[in-house]
Amino acid sequence: MERRTFCLGALGAGLALGSTARAAQAYPSRAVRIVVPYTAGGGPDIMMRQFGPVLGAELGQPIVVENKVGAGGVLAAQYVAQAQADGYTVLMGSNSHLIQKALQPGLMFDPVNDFLPVTAIGTSPTVLVVSANSPYQTAQDLISALRASPRKLNYASGGVGSGAHLGGATFVSLLKVDAVHVPFKGSVEIPISLQRGDTDFSFTIAGTAIPQVRSGKLRALAVTSGEPLAELPGVPTLYELLHSDLAVQEFWFGFWLPRKSPAEAVDKLFGATATALKDPAVKSLFEATGNRVIRSDSPQAHAAFVRSEYRKWSDIVKLTGITAG
Repeated sequence: MERRTFCLGALGAGLALGSTARAAQAYPSRAVRIVVPYTAGGGPDIMMRQFGPVLGAELGQPIVVENKVGAGGVLAAQYVAQAQADGYTVLMGSNSHLIQKALQPGLMFDPVNDFLPVTAIGTSPTVLVVSANSPYQTAQDLISALRASPRKLNYASGGVGSGAHLGGATFVSLLKVDAVHVPFKGSVEIPISLQRGDTDFSFTIAGTAIPQVRSGKLRALAVTSGEPLAELPGVPTLYELLHSDLAVQEFWFGFWLPRKSPAEAVDKLFGATATALKDPAVKSLFEATGNRVIRSDSPQAHAAFVRSEYRKWSDIVKLTGITAG
């Protein structure tokens, strides 16, 4: 009887220890899913699918990329915000989420309070471009024309609230001039409209603009980065021309976890990402899609950056008067 009791007790203790061991498994113990709010086959999706194996090697687990497209990234954000906060569902968060919330305050997610920002990973400015056949050789030429001919010139975008829309609206608002916004269904139509002469100028993401400039189809007049781009020598920053912090518009992205995710997951994902971003091959693959690598100093630093960027993009939305409707 005593022996039987001992055996049952030992078995129970073994089960308890096994359960404790499983509960205490180090993160991550299985595949990590990254939710990308962009179309499969697009630049950000391709970049993440190439970066995934490098990050997975650092984490010791596979990275699964899942595309959840719609409403300017809102659907993906809402999905991740409501996911189990265990560190295994990650949002590819970006300033697009901040912009959408500033445009639509009633959205059922909060990009600042519903997530734990982990780190930034990449960024890309836009480029003020015109057709290579345009009479405007410099940004100052375009500015002079805008001032001389109110509402005679127009600018193209990939839709209301897009980066190109905000860039163009900020440009004319800071200049206190008027121009007509021409929204298309997607950004791929912008270079074509410029080359046909249907539109006069646009703020196009660098990954699209730079190849078009190099091929002689478009002309670059300014960039919205804080510093000039090495890929476009001699092209000034918009900040140099307008002397406003709101003219600095870089479209960045990074990793965000649901707000109640464990600190261990945040720290491990941050450390693995920081190491993976140091790989020279990663730098090359980011640059191939028009982006450059950026690394946050800490999750706390990225969280502070997200908050400051939300204030900035809210100010830009107020300045331009853009509404989602």
